[in-house]
Amino acid sequence: MNFEEAIKKTLAFREERDWAKFHNPKDLAISVNLEAAELLEIFQWSGSDLVVSAKTDKAKEELADVVIYCIYLADALGVDLAEAVDSKIDEDARKYPIEKSRGNARKYTDL
Repeated sequence: MNFEEAIKKTLAFREERDWAKFHNPKDLAISVNLEAAELLEIFQWSGSDLVVSAKTDKAKEELADVVIYCIYLADALGVDLAEAVDSKIDEDARKYPIEKSRGNARKYTDL
């Protein structure tokens, strides 16, 4: 399934259950944050943040929840999510030119 199909399936799931009326931007933004916190919690108190093999399934589930709420929020705001991502990547490419940022973790203001 591609990204556009995933978006359509997510919105259809919500529509079939008549849940859109509960999905205002404020509550959706809160839900994105709560689900992101659940994703982060998977790694809390781990022996090594780099060891994820035993946590992949749970992380996948929480990551999906974050994306689902982002899809709902984008819909509520009238944002074309694919276009927004494309635009943001273009903006970041200008901030982080390859010749200055390759292999470098510094913020664009410090390059």
